[in-house]
Amino acid sequence: MLELTRIQPEVSLESPWSRSSPDGLALGLARTNEELEAVQRLRYQVFTEEMNAVFPDAVDGLDSDRYDPWCEHLMVKEVNSGRVVGTYRLLTPANAKKAGGYYTESEFDLAGLGPIRHELVEVGRSCTHADYRNGSVIMLLWSGIAGLVHASGFRYVLGCASVSLRDDGVTAAEVWRSASKAMAQNAGMPRVAPHHRYPVERLDSVLPARVPPLIKGYLKLGAIICGEPAWDPDFNTADFPVLLDFERMDLRYRRHFGIA
Repeated sequence: MLELTRIQPEVSLESPWSRSSPDGLALGLARTNEELEAVQRLRYQVFTEEMNAVFPDAVDGLDSDRYDPWCEHLMVKEVNSGRVVGTYRLLTPANAKKAGGYYTESEFDLAGLGPIRHELVEVGRSCTHADYRNGSVIMLLWSGIAGLVHASGFRYVLGCASVSLRDDGVTAAEVWRSASKAMAQNAGMPRVAPHHRYPVERLDSVLPARVPPLIKGYLKLGAIICGEPAWDPDFNTADFPVLLDFERMDLRYRRHFGIA
């Protein structure tokens, strides 16, 4: 692993997701087949074994697809054990062309992002081990994303924020209410359109719900939800397209990530 940074147990990160880490953690880039397989094994454990997602290309306990060879794979390891406990993958514009497009294009028409596409890095396949869903791992991963995107001269990050539909869309309804208000206030922002639109008109539930912490964290960073949700049958989720402009990122987080 090409190590980028690490944190020790006593370090606490001030962030939308933060709590102190119970173990020393190291962030780096997968550089060997064995490290990539460790990342894919974690993804399989989280997506398939926990979330019951069905991927046609998943075999032998590994979640892999045709985009993996073209991506940079961020990984967080426990310093002492070497266990991989978190991951994100990044796909640059040049490698997206080689891969036949962004993964996000399987769910959304990105024509509305045409003018910024050459500055757009896709992030996705994010997951964290159940022992570390307290904020430390996701913030390490985002520090890596911010550093790599900034160092490479790109400006935008695009990804999908998935909301489970196991509650019959109650949480997705709350996310869409928040997103639609923001979109109405920012009529000139870039938009994308889902290929298989989740029926927003059904998201009129008045039952109490909260915006998931991860999405709330994205919004605090300065990200926007830039279109209606798509339905992902593999995960049974409503996927919201999220766009982050690093030049409009909250200054506190730009400083925290070292890119101010």
